[in-house]
Amino acid sequence: MEEVPLEYKIALGQIPRIGDISARKLVAFFGSVEALFREPASSMMKIPGIGETLARNICDRSYLDSAKREAEFVSKYNIKTYFYLDADYPYRLGQCEDSPVVFFYKGNADLDADKILSIVGTRSATIRGREICDKIVSTLAARHSNLLIVSGLAYGIDIAAHKSALKHGLPTVGVLGTGLKTIYPSLHRPIAEEMVKQGGLISDFSSDTPPNRGNFIKRNRIIAGLADATLVVESGIKGGALISADIAASYNRDVLAVPGRVNDQFSAGCNNLIKSNKAAMVESASDIEYILDWIVREKEKPLKKAIPEDLSPEEEMIVSLLTEQGEADTDTIHRITGIPIFKLSQVLLQLEIKNMVKFSPGNIYKLAL
Repeated sequence: MEEVPLEYKIALGQIPRIGDISARKLVAFFGSVEALFREPASSMMKIPGIGETLARNICDRSYLDSAKREAEFVSKYNIKTYFYLDADYPYRLGQCEDSPVVFFYKGNADLDADKILSIVGTRSATIRGREICDKIVSTLAARHSNLLIVSGLAYGIDIAAHKSALKHGLPTVGVLGTGLKTIYPSLHRPIAEEMVKQGGLISDFSSDTPPNRGNFIKRNRIIAGLADATLVVESGIKGGALISADIAASYNRDVLAVPGRVNDQFSAGCNNLIKSNKAAMVESASDIEYILDWIVREKEKPLKKAIPEDLSPEEEMIVSLLTEQGEADTDTIHRITGIPIFKLSQVLLQLEIKNMVKFSPGNIYKLAL
């Protein structure tokens, strides 16, 4: 596939009133991103759902100038641009129908990490909520070094999750409701700077986008879509964390929730998720490991075969070699042990009779465990 110019990738995500799903349909209809930007409004209106107003928006092309400026910005500051048609687009997020056609990433964490957990919750987190969050993250960090923690850099549980991940050596990624020029809330800028070194920051908004309530709701689909599961640590009966949980469920991802006291307003949302069977109850990191099948199982050590004491010196050399290397062909055995070829076949035969080695095609010998 021919590489799409960066400014066109960015422009596709900036067409006014065209969402991610419609943008994909437009590209599919015209066959390529570049073709979309060459077509007249009359062609646009042939697509179901694209009326005269939307067709004019697409053909206005003024957003291309903005896209060029954005392309210059991301190139200047070494910001990675992920486009939905690129091979390295995060595979979990790519499974979501409404995932962003383009988003921007500053950091070094692997967005296709083996294990990814999103942690969300109320902005008015209690001491109990923060302590539970830290306990879960610390336990998971001790057992799963290949885990990435995702959240939204907001007050409360979000920032608690990021801080815990940094403290316990896990990479953590924050999904912003602003452009990458703005850290909101500004109080979290020092943490955000640490996250760029040990994780990263993601935004699907242009760099100069200011804080806007609708943006924070929209970014929740990325928080849910990047992860294997979304954990709600604390939430009132309403809130953005519950929106993230609903989105995760719509993606057929696991939703987890920490229960709280019956009359605790900060856990009412979590309790309701559990009561309505929308979330699995989590009281500890072990529950998460069980639900997501992340249980660390110790590998069984193979039983060592008892070595007879009556082996000849040549037989001992061969057994020692195969113990160290696992397997070897006759040429390798001859070269390393120095046993003459005419004698080697006889020694190997004796080891087979003693059930110490076994023969495989290609003159390969292994220890018979």
